[in-house]
Amino acid sequence: MRHINFIMILLCCSMLSATTAQAQVVAADSVMQHVKGNKLSVGGYGEVGMTRNFYSDNQYRYRSPSKYKNDPSNGRFDIPHAVIYLGYDFGKGWTMGTEIEFEHTGTGSAIEIEDDEGGEFEHEIEKGGEVELEQFWIQKSFSRAANLRIGHFVVPVGLNNAYHEPLNYFTVYRPEGENTILPSTWHDTGIAFWGNYKDFRYELQFIAGLDAMLFSRDGWIHNGSGSAYEFKPANKYGWVARIDNYSVKGLRIGLSGYYGLAMHNTYPNEMEGEGKTYDKTRANVYIGSIDFTFNRFNWIVRGQADYGYISGTPMLNSAKINSQKNSPYNKTYVGKNAVAVGVEAGYNVFSQIPRLAQSKQKLYAFGRYEYYDSYIREHSQPSFEYTKKQRMAFGVNYYPLPQIAVKAEYSKRMLKSQYNDEPSVSIGVAYQGWFL
Repeated sequence: MRHINFIMILLCCSMLSATTAQAQVVAADSVMQHVKGNKLSVGGYGEVGMTRNFYSDNQYRYRSPSKYKNDPSNGRFDIPHAVIYLGYDFGKGWTMGTEIEFEHTGTGSAIEIEDDEGGEFEHEIEKGGEVELEQFWIQKSFSRAANLRIGHFVVPVGLNNAYHEPLNYFTVYRPEGENTILPSTWHDTGIAFWGNYKDFRYELQFIAGLDAMLFSRDGWIHNGSGSAYEFKPANKYGWVARIDNYSVKGLRIGLSGYYGLAMHNTYPNEMEGEGKTYDKTRANVYIGSIDFTFNRFNWIVRGQADYGYISGTPMLNSAKINSQKNSPYNKTYVGKNAVAVGVEAGYNVFSQIPRLAQSKQKLYAFGRYEYYDSYIREHSQPSFEYTKKQRMAFGVNYYPLPQIAVKAEYSKRMLKSQYNDEPSVSIGVAYQGWFL
């Protein structure tokens, strides 16, 4: 808890000392931000990352730490996200927005004939990755203060989900704590009402519920918004609320929360019914989050604190462990609570060099610290101490243009003393902008 208290003090100090702020655009709105009279909008963002990990990548490294202590380093190249925005203004307050995302360059498969197996046709998985429709909505705007959005959209719980584009964080990859315990990017289908009034932006959402059978020890509810089927089971529902304030120049402060039922939100819904073992089992999810961004005096400071609770985890874990062997459910224990706290600060060094400042180039030297735990257990549950992690990162972000960032960082993930720390070096390049 001392880590959480320390970071909360930093968050409060940053908020109180700030005197200004640039408005940020919530991710769900960004699809239509540049329109200004144009009917069609085309844009997107993307990032490429390259990492060298100076620790073992063996899947059993937490089970037998000493065995893998001196393993060689390992490297990875990745394209975490490549996104295309398409939006259209129909007129009279009606608009449409879409976001198509290719994660890790998408997915690939093919049919091949195996000559060494008698000419059999085989379905081969060529590569991993995902292709997702993260936004697809129709909106009616009545006024600046009242907008109704129906369809599939971003769920703005936490800093990372509300502002997940790559120029909204300094690290090469998305901030690790929130990215571990919450869906990222969290997107779901439902109805949203949002608007702006004076220095406030507010949003309420009614969406499909999470699936408790997909919760896990290492990711808490991270995979709970997904579905293994061609449709999303919606036997249960969730509510989302978010409010951002821009009263102080340069400073944005946001509060967000989620409440929803997650048990019995499966297909087929075999666990609920009179006389069934898990009929009365509930897994209600509660999440609260505070976040801020300060952008002034050549400084950018960002921070967040998230805390969540799941009710009825003993019976939920029993249901998970006893589910069908070939089911798509996660069979690891899930903790009743999870936490993620982080803060990062960067200073534009080029602001002190007149020639570079005039050219609009920027070079931010930054540092980041975060603490998170994806498995805060009931006393009756087994202990897995490796889920408690601290992470520090130091590096630079170079902006040759406002829409492009070249990133480099050294990071170190610090675990409990019985485990090995996990240092790494990463470089990346990211863009975010509009083409039409």
